[in-house]
Amino acid sequence: MHLQITNKLTLAFDAFRFSFESAGALELPNEYSGLATEAAPILPSQSSGMHVPLHKLAQWSGMMNQLTDTQYTAYVGIDWAAAKHDICVQAADDGRREFACISSQPEGIETWAQDLYRRFGGPIAVALELSKGPIVSALQKYDFFVLYPINPSTLAKYREAFTPSGAKDDPTDAELAVDLMTRHPERFSPLKPQSVDMRKLIGLVEQRDKFVSDQGRLVNRLGHALKQYYPQVLEWFSEHNTVVFCDFLSQWPTLNQAKRARKASLERFFRSHHVNSAELIERRITAIKSAMPLTLDAAVIEPHRLQVEILVEQLRITIKALKRFDDEIAVTANKLPDYDLLFSPLPGAAKVLAPRLLAAFGEDRQRYPQADALQKYSGIAPVTKRSGKTTWVHWRWQCPTFVRQTFVDWAAQTINKSAWAGAYYRQQRAKGCSYHVAVRALAFKWIRILHRCWQDRIPYDESKYLEALRRKASPLLKYLAEAA
Repeated sequence: MHLQITNKLTLAFDAFRFSFESAGALELPNEYSGLATEAAPILPSQSSGMHVPLHKLAQWSGMMNQLTDTQYTAYVGIDWAAAKHDICVQAADDGRREFACISSQPEGIETWAQDLYRRFGGPIAVALELSKGPIVSALQKYDFFVLYPINPSTLAKYREAFTPSGAKDDPTDAELAVDLMTRHPERFSPLKPQSVDMRKLIGLVEQRDKFVSDQGRLVNRLGHALKQYYPQVLEWFSEHNTVVFCDFLSQWPTLNQAKRARKASLERFFRSHHVNSAELIERRITAIKSAMPLTLDAAVIEPHRLQVEILVEQLRITIKALKRFDDEIAVTANKLPDYDLLFSPLPGAAKVLAPRLLAAFGEDRQRYPQADALQKYSGIAPVTKRSGKTTWVHWRWQCPTFVRQTFVDWAAQTINKSAWAGAYYRQQRAKGCSYHVAVRALAFKWIRILHRCWQDRIPYDESKYLEALRRKASPLLKYLAEAA
């Protein structure tokens, strides 16, 4: 018998389905299902007097799954690590499982992959706990591998079902990946790489966000150091992540040096940094000349001055890095047709959030056939848990936080740039919602709207949406009228 991987929902009954699904362990969107359960037939593994190995359970469960046209020659589970990868292999026509450990170096992966192909041919289904990373990039070179990403938390819960003690072993995790893939094939979809430009854009916006975090940490450390001996400079500049702020501290790292500077030198400095307001320049110079030192203790000033000079150098490099990322993101995003059509014109998106929104949606429109799929995946949709008379609604703890923050940041920007978005936000606040809850609710609504535009390839039109609200006599009209 050939076990199969299928993306279609099976109609056959799985005795383990309800117990896992109610906790969201097997369902990829991580959503509470609320399905009712039937009386479960007793499998041999559930009888008290009989022990059945894992691979036998896999065969019985595979019989109950709907088969597809794909005939895999073998199933592979990989537990990856930095130095080595533990492998479990099961031939499609044999319930026995073999184990191996290979090097994480390209040469070791190449030798193992070619040996596997000579032995089984293709296609070979590979289950692993990643959708991107070194091992994924390495395996995508081989057209005889079909990769099936498994959520790490899904595999962890599956492991706990068989090892309540909490014991963990890498080869066992590789075997459980094979077991999970063959017993519940309807739960997993093969990895479908997007175009090179789209994957490049996704990598660029994610890496840029890390530099933004680095910049925030440097600004915070810099501000803390300046407060120890030179707090006035933080008031002279409203933004502390700018080149003009860095250059000022490099030229005058202490208050004493700034006070000794000539007025003409200060004026020349500000004008060379495009500060064209004569009033602002005069106000800053007056503040510099009249400033009083916080301390004259060299034991305090000198160590913090050195720290400031070093942090300024690091901050300047980070600012330049962000500029390079912005330039590369702009070039890459403009190569993708959806950018100018759908995302660049969005209210409040601008050059930073528009590429992030495009990366969040991607170009595979089958991945999110309905808006709720993206609402769940992004973590914007809340989770509902029901038990007896208790109902608990909370936000999602497991989701791609960068994607969620992308939608939240964009929704916040639309409050003052979209008439209905501002009205909806005020409506939520009037109901007693906090700022963050109201913005997430607005993001939830925006995803549904933008999803339709994305699926139909139709640009968003504010006037059409406002007209739809009027036709439906939406309660938002009250808040729109107040704003007008």
